[in-house]
Amino acid sequence: MAKTALLAKLTAKEGQRDALLAVIADLGMKNVSGEPGTEVYAAHKDQNDANVVWFYEMYTDNDALAAHGGSEGMKAFGKATAEFMDGRPDLFFLEPTCAKGLDI
Repeated sequence: MAKTALLAKLTAKEGQRDALLAVIADLGMKNVSGEPGTEVYAAHKDQNDANVVWFYEMYTDNDALAAHGGSEGMKAFGKATAEFMDGRPDLFFLEPTCAKGLDI
């Protein structure tokens, strides 16, 4: 079965990116630490927009992605980040084909 990946664009309210990143570094990383199907979960600062955070996530399969998205941890994460977000994340669903440093 093919692995699945997700690219997510999170836009913080003006000046709130660092607060958003603090929640990501704490609660977000704690949530995925116990998810065996979550292989990559990486947050990135956008170098051209001071309010944007990008996530790259890779999962063993669609079931692992669904388990992550529907978990109690992700519900708590959504509540914890809501006050810092300027709208909903933009989600792009991907199928990895080749990479250096990732087992696809």
